Amino acid sequence: MTRIAAVHGVLPAHEYQQHEITDALATMGLAPQGNRAVLDRLHATSTVRTRRLALPLERYATLSGFGQANDLFIELAVELGERALKAALEEAGVRPGEVDLVIFTSVTGIAAPSIEARLVERVGLRPDVKRVPIFGLGCVAGAAGLARLHDFLLGQPRGVAVLLSVELCSLTLQRADASTANLVAGALFGDGAAAVVALGREHPSRRPDDGPVVEATRSRLYPGTGRLLGWDIGDTGFQILLGSDLPDLVRRQLGDEVRAFLADHDLKPQDVTAWVCHPGGPKVLEAVRDTLDLPARALELTWRSLAEVGNLSSASVLHILRDTLTLRPPLAGTPGVVLALGPGFCSEAVLLRW
Repeated sequence: MTRIAAVHGVLPAHEYQQHEITDALATMGLAPQGNRAVLDRLHATSTVRTRRLALPLERYATLSGFGQANDLFIELAVELGERALKAALEEAGVRPGEVDLVIFTSVTGIAAPSIEARLVERVGLRPDVKRVPIFGLGCVAGAAGLARLHDFLLGQPRGVAVLLSVELCSLTLQRADASTANLVAGALFGDGAAAVVALGREHPSRRPDDGPVVEATRSRLYPGTGRLLGWDIGDTGFQILLGSDLPDLVRRQLGDEVRAFLADHDLKPQDVTAWVCHPGGPKVLEAVRDTLDLPARALELTWRSLAEVGNLSSASVLHILRDTLTLRPPLAGTPGVVLALGPGFCSEAVLLRW
């Protein structure tokens, strides 16, 4: 099976308390009908305490438009991506020239050549490395990217594959949009990057102290939910779609889907010792807990990540996987689940074994 050899997360240098970001957004005019109390309430109920941003907070009011924001995305994504990828390879004890596949994912900027292409020479990857840039999976892409690493390594058992996620959500800020969806996004999302190094089952560098193995994956697209989550793209860039009935859909659909996935492997939710769940927001996390009937402690690391750095889109679940590996590693032989949700509307589950 695919072995996760290293997971490394990085964050930008600019750290702010939630109230500082609230004040800045209010100054930019992002309080509905000038009602500051609504903005304060949304930011307080997000449970986010601090976030890291790609730029100093005062710079966001000066951005001239989508073109400038996207240029900054490319520049900063290359810097953060290089840090994450180099550190993950070093932790795994893998030389850059050994990498056979690199998957890059982001939903917060557009680049051609893509970000991983710009990193090949900087990091020392081979010129013939296989590259798969992904755009459009959004928050689910951390789990989906891990699943696609596994798919590749099943056919390349001596191979090395890496996943790189860079999400600079703050650069998508829509200063003229006072919709509830945009205000909620402004309360939740932060910036960050993460990289995963995975080894095929016959790779000679596999070590006994490497991380868990991937046993199985499950992708699910829910029909009729295409406008529930995603982007509308216009002259000013990415305008968020965020349906208010998202938590209800999670309650109706996700529990049965995850239970069926686990049952295929003779497991039940109570058998899982580590839930590595994407922090979609407080209401979504409560819906996940309810529909799977999880104890409060099961999602503790997810709640902690949401509070400390906010929702990092596809990078979040990888940061939480890193935290699980370093702060609360499960007992050997026990199962874990990586779970994320994204545009489509869709879910991705990855079954791990420690």
